[in-house]
Amino acid sequence: MRTVFFGTPELAVPCLAAIAAEHDVTAVVCQPDRPKGRGKTLVPPPVKVWAVEHGIPVHQPAKLNDGAFETWLRDQAPEICGIAAYGRLLKQPILDVPEQGWLNVHPSLLPRYRGPSPIQTAILNGDKTTGVTIMRLTLEMDAGDILLQEEVAIRDHDTSASLSERLAERGAALLAQGFGLVASGQAVFTPQDPDRVTYCRLFEKEDGRIRWAEPAAAIHNLVRAAIPWPVAHCALQGEVFRIHRTEPVESSAAAPPGTVVAVEADRMVVKAGEGAVAVLTIQAPGKRALPMADFLRGRPIEVGARFEDL
Repeated sequence: MRTVFFGTPELAVPCLAAIAAEHDVTAVVCQPDRPKGRGKTLVPPPVKVWAVEHGIPVHQPAKLNDGAFETWLRDQAPEICGIAAYGRLLKQPILDVPEQGWLNVHPSLLPRYRGPSPIQTAILNGDKTTGVTIMRLTLEMDAGDILLQEEVAIRDHDTSASLSERLAERGAALLAQGFGLVASGQAVFTPQDPDRVTYCRLFEKEDGRIRWAEPAAAIHNLVRAAIPWPVAHCALQGEVFRIHRTEPVESSAAAPPGTVVAVEADRMVVKAGEGAVAVLTIQAPGKRALPMADFLRGRPIEVGARFEDL
């Protein structure tokens, strides 16, 4: 089928590749290049990089709803559009352009976790499973009828980064399958159950703050959810430290939350509101993240030191 693909981050690249392998992708639409680094150099999004490398035209509109973009999209004459993590809302005149509508990839088992942070939220909540949904794109966020779903296990030490990679791979395969069903006229869409809808909000930098009065399991889940951004963080001796890897452990130590209750060869145990957290990888200000054993060789931390909430 003739299609235009919408997507921006690395998460969307496998989906684009899967569609381009079997269908006529006439163009890719992604967000504009963004300035990064100290020099504020403009950096293209990963979807653009992949498209350029494979000879697919790229369109990066600054505005979507002034009529000009709708005209451009109609000129592409797509039979269907695919979208994965594009990052901008599309209004009805644009949604009406492709005759076969839009197929959207969402990294949760809808109707659970409609919204912008389903991967982080699933990990934060300690869920053991999540999944991928292929659905029709509608004006209401993540509310379209479902075509395909697949469950994916959340591993004990999955981070948002590692889980995103697996969901992207499965989402790409499901999206390609969905395109095939639409092309063959065999697609069957099922409305979402409104009684089972839950929502998640945008994951922000503030959400990376460790609160040591929380249970150890909740702190461990936060550390996992905050990788690769914003990375879980707290204060020690007036400096901000980032915690990259942990595991919850039992502790009967009588100490305030945030207190270092044990320092071992390869980990530092910090008291939580319930239990304790073994810190396995840590990052000092202005330094790279280090395994705890390497960190302690250069900067010893004594039992009784206390991490503070920011």
